[in-house]
Amino acid sequence: MSTMRATTVSCPHCGRTNRVPVAADGHPKCGHCKQPLPWMVDAGDDDFTEVAERADVPVVVDLWATWCGPCRMVSPALEKVATDLAGRIKLVKVDVDKNPRLSQRFEVQAVPTLLILDRGETVARQAGAAPAPVLRQWVEQSITARKG
Repeated sequence: MSTMRATTVSCPHCGRTNRVPVAADGHPKCGHCKQPLPWMVDAGDDDFTEVAERADVPVVVDLWATWCGPCRMVSPALEKVATDLAGRIKLVKVDVDKNPRLSQRFEVQAVPTLLILDRGETVARQAGAAPAPVLRQWVEQSITARKG
C-alpha cells in the first residue's frame, strides 16, 4: 500500500504552510527555510504498518478516544513535544474506538496509552496523561536508551 495522504503543518521557524505526507522516508523539512517540521499524523488499522512501523525515526503512538478527558488534555502536550523534537520523532494518533485491531494488538486497557516504536518494535509504553516536559523527558530517555 502506498498512501499519498498528506497533512498540512505550519513551520514553527518561518510560519510557512507545508504539505507533509503521512508516510515517507526520512523526516519532513520546510520547503522554504529547510528546518525540520513537526510530523503529526493519524493512522488506523489499515495503514498503521506503513505510517508508523516503517518510519525511519522513532514514533510516539498516542492511543486515544474521543470521549476521554485525559486524552484531550495530553494531545496538546504531545503536539508540543512533536514540535520541540521535530526531525527526531513522528507523532501518530490512533483513535481506539475506530481501530479495534490496533487497540487489541497493543492490549490497550486504558486511554491514553502512549507507545514509542523504533522501526516497528515497542521500546517504551505508558498509560495516562502527563505534562509536556514530563512527556518530552520520557521520549528522549526512551530514544537515548534505545540508541545507547
